Amino acid sequence: MKGLQYYLWRAKPEENLAYLALRIFVGVAMFTHGYGKITGGPEAWERLGGVMGSIGIPGPAVFWGFMAAFAESIGAIMLAIGLLTPVAAFLIAFTMLIAAFVGHASDPFFLANATEPGRAKELALLFFFACTLFMFKGAGSYAVDRFLPQRK
Repeated sequence: MKGLQYYLWRAKPEENLAYLALRIFVGVAMFTHGYGKITGGPEAWERLGGVMGSIGIPGPAVFWGFMAAFAESIGAIMLAIGLLTPVAAFLIAFTMLIAAFVGHASDPFFLANATEPGRAKELALLFFFACTLFMFKGAGSYAVDRFLPQRK
C-alpha cells in the first residue's frame, strides 16, 4: 500500500495529489476572478471585449467579452473538476495572454507597483503559465476526464 508521502512527492505528476491541488486551486481562483464578468451581462462583456478590437481582431466586442467571461468562469469550473482540461486550460491561457499584454499593456508587471488596485500583469501571467501546464500535461489521474471515452 502506498502512503500519503508517495502521493504528495514521489508519484508521477498524473498521480500526484499536489498536482490535483494546484489544478483545483487555479480553477477556483480563476472562477472567483471571472464570476463578476460572466454575471455582468452584455454591458460588461462589451467593455471587456473592446480589447480585441483595439488589436484589430474583427467581431463584436460583446462576443469577445462573453468568450473571455466564459473562459474565466465556466472554463475555470471545467479546469477545477478536470473536465476537458486541455480545452478549458487553452481558453483560460489565451484569455490571460491577451489580458496581460493587451488589457494590461501599460500596467506594471508587479501588483505592488500598480498605481490602481489590481492593475498589473502579474496575476494574468500567473494564470497563463499555470494553465499552460494543464493544457499540455492534462488533468492528471484525479479528474472527470478519466471517465470520458479515450480517443485512439
